Amino acid sequence: MRAAVLAVWITLLLSAAVAAVFGPAGADSAPPPAAAPAPVVPATSVPGDAHPIGIAIPSIRVASSLVPLGLNADGSVQVPPIETPRQAGWYDGGPGAGEVGPFVVLGHVDSYTEAGVFYGLRDLRTGDRIQVKRRDRSQVTYLVDRIERFPKDKFPTDAVYGDVPRPEIRLITCGGDFDKSRRSYEDNLIVFGHLA
Repeated sequence: MRAAVLAVWITLLLSAAVAAVFGPAGADSAPPPAAAPAPVVPATSVPGDAHPIGIAIPSIRVASSLVPLGLNADGSVQVPPIETPRQAGWYDGGPGAGEVGPFVVLGHVDSYTEAGVFYGLRDLRTGDRIQVKRRDRSQVTYLVDRIERFPKDKFPTDAVYGDVPRPEIRLITCGGDFDKSRRSYEDNLIVFGHLA
């Protein structure tokens, strides 16, 4: 249940960040779907060697530091600031880089002024490498398994946040068509991968 609520909040916050850049939606725009806030739970402690500090995806020329993203006071998941759309962040309430479970990284596809850090995710291919640098200066490498697009109202919560028996990665950004009336992308683009 917690994972479902977090997924809804992530989707809503990424949409809100884009809306903030493009201005408030018109009076005839539908409000975003309501969701109960996730309970405020302390983030799991990530061992020093698993604490991620940077991400690189050579095939699409991505390089970004990683900022930790926790929960806001209202229980919603934080997102990287839209003012710095080339910044990626990792959800620090889940597994760290190289740990068993889904390591979740979020980034913007774009802003009003420029392409975001995850603009090129749609160009990834099966087998492409995702490199994550950790605080202890070690690096873990993940391989892309698949890239899928989901309507925001059908976010695959269990596939993204559910327990898995090995270290995996999820990269999440907006995708699909941009709905001008709602000032939001209609879909989420999600990259699934596993530790090499």
